[in-house]
Amino acid sequence: MVILFDQYNMPDNVYELIFATSQQVIVAKLLIEEIKQHDGEMGKTEMSMFATTLHDGVEIESPKEMPIPIKRKEKISYNKRQFYDRILTPMKSMGMIQYDMYKKTYKISEQFNKNLMKVGLMWLQEIRKPPFPFTIEK
Repeated sequence: MVILFDQYNMPDNVYELIFATSQQVIVAKLLIEEIKQHDGEMGKTEMSMFATTLHDGVEIESPKEMPIPIKRKEKISYNKRQFYDRILTPMKSMGMIQYDMYKKTYKISEQFNKNLMKVGLMWLQEIRKPPFPFTIEK
């Protein structure tokens, strides 16, 4: 997944930075909130039930402090396969969610933060390298 952002127009939350559509933002936020409600860890069965619930459609009401673009009451549905392909898999790939193959559970992970710090360090190393001598032929 590629994250492109405008440093002068940074969104208010991380989900809007990562996901392209408002529906994806809502579903990703709902996923993290669901994992938090399960003490930070969900099994495969619970994840499948969450995806099925989204697939069937669910009416949600947003508290005012929740930083996602939901109107007062809104019915949302999200295709189960697209949930795995466009939400869960990218979040796992970026280190936002970790899957434990032995326990067969999904956890919220801090690896995303560590990865972004690593990117920042890579950039600092790049700008501190001496210039590469080359010539442009005309």
